[in-house]
Amino acid sequence: MRLLRLLLLLAATCWSCLPTVAAELLMVRRDGCPWCQAWDRDIGPVYNNSDLGRRAPIRMMDIGQQQARATLKTPVIYTPTFVLVEHDSEIGRIEGYPGEDFFWSLLERLLLQLPLPATDGLSVAPSKMN
Repeated sequence: MRLLRLLLLLAATCWSCLPTVAAELLMVRRDGCPWCQAWDRDIGPVYNNSDLGRRAPIRMMDIGQQQARATLKTPVIYTPTFVLVEHDSEIGRIEGYPGEDFFWSLLERLLLQLPLPATDGLSVAPSKMN
């Protein structure tokens, strides 16, 4: 019984240390889109298990769906379009699928636009240099 309590406490402690996910990557797609199919083949199977995929889980959305859940800067015209959203507002986007190598680097650059997470008052102010 003590071992079970210890394991539960350890699991709860580790879980609370994980960063929360506030960002989401919307993949706006269209049936029959060859570039969407290429993304599905190249990136789709590994996206959710990647570090970038954990930072911005993906949500698929047909281009014909209403986009009321997120405020976009401009309408989506091309498929696929990958829109990084945080707190229901667009941070940035990747229009089209440029291939596997370029996709990962563009997504990484896009994620750098996210605001830094709050540190709950644990940050240390930089010292003044004289």
